[in-house]
Amino acid sequence: MKTKIESLTGLATEWRTMEYTWRDCALYALAVGADGTEPRYTYEKDMVCIPTFGVTPYWGTVNLVNKIPRPTSIPVVIEEKLQPEKSYVNLDYEFFYHKAIQPVKGTFVYRDVLKNLYDRGEGRGMAVQSEVEVFDEGGTLLCTNLCTTLFPTLGGYGGQPMARRESLIPDRDPDIIREDHVGPAQHLLYRLTGDTNLVHVDSEVATGRGLNGPFVHDLCAFGYVCRLATAALFPGQPEKFSRMYAAMKTVLYPDTPIALHLWKLSEGKAAFRLVNQTTGKAILDKGEIDWNE
Repeated sequence: MKTKIESLTGLATEWRTMEYTWRDCALYALAVGADGTEPRYTYEKDMVCIPTFGVTPYWGTVNLVNKIPRPTSIPVVIEEKLQPEKSYVNLDYEFFYHKAIQPVKGTFVYRDVLKNLYDRGEGRGMAVQSEVEVFDEGGTLLCTNLCTTLFPTLGGYGGQPMARRESLIPDRDPDIIREDHVGPAQHLLYRLTGDTNLVHVDSEVATGRGLNGPFVHDLCAFGYVCRLATAALFPGQPEKFSRMYAAMKTVLYPDTPIALHLWKLSEGKAAFRLVNQTTGKAILDKGEIDWNE
């Protein structure tokens, strides 16, 4: 197995092209909880994009010029090559927003590139970090996606260890709390933005992986945070957003009340935790968000 893992060095997908219009931007906004109180995200007049619309290419299958039937990012390619006993799970996600995405229409040009493999040790799995840089047709870099996934049965091969990322969340009550509700069909709505993984829609597939049923995409929760944090920290100015990081902690099921806890750290920087209000557990944790003042 070590030889197979080492052979993954330099792995990358082909270049892909994703075309979008204002309807895709509006659909994404609705999929991450926008409603009539935020018309600039959903009405084409004076429209702006929620910055994390830029994550959609990572697992995207819709609006591609060369069609693909299901998400085919680096973790999927690695799973096909190595055939592990258990499938991957998401560990964390980091998103950099370099330039505001034009909402009326545009084209994303991107590919997924393997950046790092981390050996967490026997019984703790192998972590895979890949990067998707998203450009417009003119070659301007719009955003960068860094996704880390875990293959739980592939650790202990003697590879590079993974450093622990410390939380920036202070030991005090949050400065801001924003409550929201993830709807009973939120996973179905978010699926229309491009992540058509069957585990989010097919009960048999989901329960076969030990889950209670289809669940909400991690990046849907990520988008909720972006929308809620923007409204709380720099309202009406999503172009100020510059970076967000979160560790994925627990599964979010449809029809769940949530709360975003925010801690202001310094000018243009905050920490966050997204909490399931029914269980009290963190959905996303160790969160960091940066914006330009």
